[in-house]
Amino acid sequence: MTALEGKVAIVTGATSGIGAATAMAFAEAGAKVVVSGRSTTGAESTAALIASIDGDSRIMLGDVTNPAFADELVAFAVAEFGRLDVLANVAGTITRGDATETTDDEWWQNMRVNTDATFFMSRAAVRQFRHQGEGGVVVNLASNVGIVGSAGLPAYCASKGAVVLLTKAMALDHASEGIRINALCPGAVDTPMLVSAHEKTGRSPDDVFAANIAGIPEGRIPEPAEIAKSMLYLASDQSSHVTGVALPIDGGYLAG
Repeated sequence: MTALEGKVAIVTGATSGIGAATAMAFAEAGAKVVVSGRSTTGAESTAALIASIDGDSRIMLGDVTNPAFADELVAFAVAEFGRLDVLANVAGTITRGDATETTDDEWWQNMRVNTDATFFMSRAAVRQFRHQGEGGVVVNLASNVGIVGSAGLPAYCASKGAVVLLTKAMALDHASEGIRINALCPGAVDTPMLVSAHEKTGRSPDDVFAANIAGIPEGRIPEPAEIAKSMLYLASDQSSHVTGVALPIDGGYLAG
């Protein structure tokens, strides 16, 4: 039996990058997957990849910063597949620039997408897990800069730091119910987000890659599929006694 055989999973932000790779990894592990995001093209691409391995998926697009949509997305998964076992909160955004360069709208956008959406989706999932009475798993995508700070990323660091402590608090609240809640904290990953929003910094994509590699002891930047393997670990029974952790996946960045 594969790691998620017979399980039903929701993956937010599943239209590109780590979210798409996570949806694919879950499907390869036997899960039925609800693909969620904002991009129709991206969602259809992820669903097509899942179909190519004879996996089963459904698409529901919407705004995860809306608490009503979070409830609707969980209800959709249950209506389509009969239950919910795993939620992967991967949707995210980033703003670059110091505090004086960060607008109010940019600040709130980071908090809404990275923090509020994680809370709303996790709350909706836990309610469903309780209704089923069989436990469940939430995996939140945080960041290694949610554990330590990083220059030029105050809004992003604050939002991801909030995700780390939200994860720990909810893990304590629901551990006795068999509901596990963990956070994955990657460093630089080869996704569109890594090179996005650098208008303020004036750095080219090559500059961004070089600067990140210089700070990683392993000397390389992983692909999304490598991060998805750790998402799968936390989502599966292979991590059955793991809850409330913030697991760095960063090539040794935080070891220094």
